[in-house]
Amino acid sequence: MKAFAALLDRLVLTPARNGKLKLLSDYFRDTPDPDRGYGLAAIAGTLDIRSVKPAMLRELVLERMDEALFRYSYDYVGDLAETISLVWDQEREDRTADDPGLGAVIAEMNRLGRTEVRSHVRTLLDRLDTSSRFAFLKLVTGGLRIGVSARLAKQALADFAGKDVGEIETLWHGLEPPYLPLFAWLEGKSDRPVLATPAIFHSVMLSTPVQEGDLDGLDPKDFAAEWKWDGIRVQLSGFGSTRRLYSRSGDDISGAFPDIVAAMNFEGVMDGELLVGGTARSNSPTRTFGDLQQRLNRKTVSGRMLEEFPAFIRAYDLLFDGDADIRPQTYLERRTRLTGLIERAPHDRFDLSPLVPFSSWEELDRLRMEPPDPVIEGVMIKRLDSSYQAGRAKGPWFKWKRNPYNIDAVLMYAQRGHGKRSSYYSDFTFGVWTELDGKEQLVPVGKAYFGFTDAELEELDRFVRNNTTDRFGPVRAIRAERDFGYVVEVAFEGINRSSRHKSGVAMRFPRIARLRADKPPIEADRLDTLLAMIEG
Repeated sequence: MKAFAALLDRLVLTPARNGKLKLLSDYFRDTPDPDRGYGLAAIAGTLDIRSVKPAMLRELVLERMDEALFRYSYDYVGDLAETISLVWDQEREDRTADDPGLGAVIAEMNRLGRTEVRSHVRTLLDRLDTSSRFAFLKLVTGGLRIGVSARLAKQALADFAGKDVGEIETLWHGLEPPYLPLFAWLEGKSDRPVLATPAIFHSVMLSTPVQEGDLDGLDPKDFAAEWKWDGIRVQLSGFGSTRRLYSRSGDDISGAFPDIVAAMNFEGVMDGELLVGGTARSNSPTRTFGDLQQRLNRKTVSGRMLEEFPAFIRAYDLLFDGDADIRPQTYLERRTRLTGLIERAPHDRFDLSPLVPFSSWEELDRLRMEPPDPVIEGVMIKRLDSSYQAGRAKGPWFKWKRNPYNIDAVLMYAQRGHGKRSSYYSDFTFGVWTELDGKEQLVPVGKAYFGFTDAELEELDRFVRNNTTDRFGPVRAIRAERDFGYVVEVAFEGINRSSRHKSGVAMRFPRIARLRADKPPIEADRLDTLLAMIEG
């Protein structure tokens, strides 16, 4: 565990991308199997390990520590795993921690019965040193938050082995932790792994947002445009009798959408947008992301839900036509094949993403600002001669979204962040005004934890500390009145009605766009404004 714990400690304190790549490459080179494979899986989010509930960890630490002292410690440190790793009192005479390997720790945890977890975790926390305890607790509670994406981990693999990251992307979803065949190939000890599993996930091609000047000098005649629909990006893969539906990150979501999987009457791999409602060929409207959410994150769905929220795929691209890999072909060639495939597919479950005719960037700009359907959030711009490349290469594909919605809201609650932000109050709940019980009151409408600079974070953190009115565990209530409080401008991509929220609304991708310390709270927006956005 010590090698993995040291890696996590250094990654948290290394902000530069190249520095993180060097740390990861060194770890993959110097750490033996299977520990390095499990470390890779933990960082890339593919590790399967028995989880431990935070409540049980609190109970264990309170066996050895005064509750008030632990509460003060947790409030000061701001992170549960870090707090426990620091305050844990080992019940050993020599207090000398040993170093079980990461692979051994994972194997032990996954072998445990339900009644054995508590005592084993207690014993393991005694065996580990402070840094290893922190790494272990992060593993079993989920979410390392070390500023490393799965893509960066794969790039580090490529750097350490002198391979192209595209080759690793192609193999990635056909292999499992601890990735022994992958490391053997990377080190030249065996041939490239052969993926025999049918219907595997292939890394998707991503677009880059259009920034100022990106389209200057580019000829519109070299590009096609499609509407960007507000669903979720998916990949439908089928070979032989095996059919699978994956999210853009490779999660198998087939169980939540059996109607899509059952309707697949072709072999190959399709890239598209998962939506709810009716296809263009069925003359029924496409419904909002809020409707799609009714079926997301479910293992199974009822017959009633299938009827009330029918799903379909709006196809963007084709990666495999049968067993033929057509990703190296041009966008136009792939679209020609995709058009024929969609024509033969069930019309109530599949349609083709339509092209948007345009002759200039100015014309496309007007179209993306005023799309013909409220479920459209912008346009996609694709080079006609572009191949299908895994990852986010700048140039072949762009996304040009509508300008975000904006409101002024008042900060109501704050919580400390994680990793580098564990010392700052950086996760904020904000609200707007509405009339409740005959009085003007703030009602929470969303949460945001990014969008501000480091200097702005320090200002917000200082305001929270100086104006806390109550505490609820790690959450602080902030003074928020008609004439005193902190107003922020919040930008978000969409808004829907939601019965799960007290306000009755749910925002999509909210972030803090600007601090408005100059504005009194009473001038912040009202809930009626957000409801009008939904109606509009």
